[in-house]
Amino acid sequence: MRGNPEIFKRRLERFQELLRENEIDGAVIRTLSSFIYFTGTKWLRPALLIPAEGDPIVYVIRGEEKLFKRKSWIEDVVEYQKVEDLMAGVVGWIHRNGMNRVGLEFGVERDAYLLFLKVFERLNPGIEIVDVFGITMSMRMIKDEWELENIRKAGKIAQKGMKAAEDVIKPGMSELEIAANIVRELMLNGSEDPKVYVSTTPRAHAEPFRDLKVPENGVVTVVIGADWNHYYANMARTFVVGDPGERVRRAIEVKEEAYNLAIEETKIGIPLASIEKKLTSFFKERGFGDAYLAGYTHGVGLLIEEPPITTIVVPQRATKVQENMVLAIIHPPLMISEGAIKHEDTYLVRKRGLEKVT
Repeated sequence: MRGNPEIFKRRLERFQELLRENEIDGAVIRTLSSFIYFTGTKWLRPALLIPAEGDPIVYVIRGEEKLFKRKSWIEDVVEYQKVEDLMAGVVGWIHRNGMNRVGLEFGVERDAYLLFLKVFERLNPGIEIVDVFGITMSMRMIKDEWELENIRKAGKIAQKGMKAAEDVIKPGMSELEIAANIVRELMLNGSEDPKVYVSTTPRAHAEPFRDLKVPENGVVTVVIGADWNHYYANMARTFVVGDPGERVRRAIEVKEEAYNLAIEETKIGIPLASIEKKLTSFFKERGFGDAYLAGYTHGVGLLIEEPPITTIVVPQRATKVQENMVLAIIHPPLMISEGAIKHEDTYLVRKRGLEKVT
């Protein structure tokens, strides 16, 4: 497995303490990133059962037990063949342990499985379901040194991917061709699940299209998420092609000023909302108020975008900057008709200030 088993054991023990403090008898973890956080490995269709006291259990498909045990510290691994077997195992685990309140995660990941929730409710009508997303994310938001080192390595890979973008972008290339070159570079350097977005049009976060091509005079925006040991670094750049005009040049200048302002203002103890307010005023003063999408930062870790997600979860803007957070700054682009103007880097929040990763 990747990392010292004691790291993951300590995390699970701390999670169990928080379950007990919140009078939750156990938790069923199916979101992939939290599964990785506790087990130390990525696994398709995960199912991790964590009691408030005692040892955890992992369910895997028949034939997977041996490999899973090589990649994780968890010893109690149960194989199942049909999804009915998995659900029966979960129900049996709940009733054997006399549980009344069981935690599930209700986050933004696709692996949160609304379908699983509905089946779970039907099979456990007398069980109170509690959202433990806040508990897991309160732990994950503050990184330990092993996590930070992984993110630093991911940052180096992301930079190689962006250099590949710079080398290949030219008029006539499709977004998909550009993305393919970047993904290849990232994977060759050890990124197992890279995220690459390329935009030649005004789109904030763009899955690349094969029929959209780089114009003779315009901008190309590239967003990269590179991972190392499942931990991400996030960066974005806008490349100028030919002469896209004065407004593009001005937007890039203003975005650079805002970027520097955000770096200067992001300090331990400062609420993200207060920094957001200053940036909103700044863009308005510079004539780009209508082009700025609110939410200047988000967390980075086992997901390329995780709490605090100030862009789409407004209450999380009240979060204060804390030591060992990992933040992407500035996340939203300036949306002008010529394209999406971005400059984004990953930073580690340290006592001495921000440490740049990308």
